[in-house]
Amino acid sequence: MRKPFVPLPSLEAQRHHWHLAQRMMRSGAALLPLAAATLMLGMAIYHWVEGLSWSSAFLNSAMLLGGMGPVDALHTEAGKWLAGLYALFAGLVFLVVAGVMLSPVIHHVLEYWGAASRKPSIGSDK
Repeated sequence: MRKPFVPLPSLEAQRHHWHLAQRMMRSGAALLPLAAATLMLGMAIYHWVEGLSWSSAFLNSAMLLGGMGPVDALHTEAGKWLAGLYALFAGLVFLVVAGVMLSPVIHHVLEYWGAASRKPSIGSDK
């Protein structure tokens, strides 16, 4: 049985997808300083409060910032409190960065379905 013919996307459609990816990367790059500062804050907490090496502090901070969770066990009460607060803050930063990076895709989908350009008229029932 032969597969049905599926035409390749036009060159204009291919350019549009690359433009969308470029907008996503530009949006993500705008928040790169926030992500870097958050990573450095977590590294400082793990290094100076818990006494972990810089590489272990980086690993724990990066895993929390990426949404995975810590790797090493915490031993001090202050470290547990600060790591908990850092985990909440890192989760918030993760959601903000993901939302900002996905906003061009959401805008594209809304534009495709016509929801972004609809303006309700005054006094209409629709």
